[in-house]
Amino acid sequence: MSSTTSTTLEEPIQVDLSAPLKNHPSLIAPEPEHCPGPESNLAGQGDACEGCPNQSICASTPKGPDPDVPVITSRLSGIKHKILILSGKGGVGKSTFTTMLAHAFAADEGNMVGIMDTDICGPSIPKMMGVEAETIHVSNAGWSPVWVADNLGVMSIQFMLPSRDDAVIWRGPKKNGLIKQFLKDVEWGEMDYLLVDTPPGTSDEHLSVNSYLKESGVDGAVVLTTPQEVSLLDVRKEIDFCRKAGIKVLGIVENMSGFVCPSCKHQNQIFKATTGGAKKLAKESGIPFLGVVPLDPRIGMACDYGESFFDNFPDSVACAALQGVVKRVKEEAGISTSS
Repeated sequence: MSSTTSTTLEEPIQVDLSAPLKNHPSLIAPEPEHCPGPESNLAGQGDACEGCPNQSICASTPKGPDPDVPVITSRLSGIKHKILILSGKGGVGKSTFTTMLAHAFAADEGNMVGIMDTDICGPSIPKMMGVEAETIHVSNAGWSPVWVADNLGVMSIQFMLPSRDDAVIWRGPKKNGLIKQFLKDVEWGEMDYLLVDTPPGTSDEHLSVNSYLKESGVDGAVVLTTPQEVSLLDVRKEIDFCRKAGIKVLGIVENMSGFVCPSCKHQNQIFKATTGGAKKLAKESGIPFLGVVPLDPRIGMACDYGESFFDNFPDSVACAALQGVVKRVKEEAGISTSS
């Protein structure tokens, strides 16, 4: 039975501040230059360790895999498909796309869908899903996701903030700890899809998610971009990150690809693809091109009001484009398009 307590950031969160796959000791001083790393087998034994206040702590810390990884793998065993949503550049509509992808999957009432918001410093998923004022409820089974609908749940740090305007000013280890808690302590249950919304770039959050999910299996990543070369420049880095991290790139989506007038359906290229856009990049990189999603001011409006764009504008050009992208995502992930 669920209790009436809720988790907030006004109280200390019992988070194991650990690196992605290793136990991370609690250090009493900053790591010095040329530090081998507190999780390294040479921790506390290198030349740079001499005189360091952390030397005895690092030397005595047990080495080896993070013992919570098998716990996470077991916790997520009931989730059939896990998909990362990535972007190299901020502001390309990644979180917006995540919410629309979730609504598209959840349109089939037979699907159970979850969104895990790992954008710790800029959580926007709750606002877009219309559950910004909700809190996390705790039971003996763990933290419960906030349910947008009977088959669509969300977990985000936003639910833990005393105020929606409060900034989260955390270093990497604490971010890693909360992401681990989202995976280890949240009772996701039996799900068909878990979409992981990430911040822009290739930082701590991405490394943590990849490391923690590796054992349980990830279907792959959908990379989002806009047509401009400035965005594509960072997407190339994101693709390189995925390859180095062993993450399958399901494909690239070009968002904000032209503006479609809701009245006359005429399309204008607001952001011109000066170097060929996402389609050319996909061909050059040898990865699938999943399609384009045009600009539609009603998408932003739906997000501001926390409503489903799919439900409100099912006959729009953007909705048809999104449905095409969803079909391609399923194909590349090996999911039956009838499911």
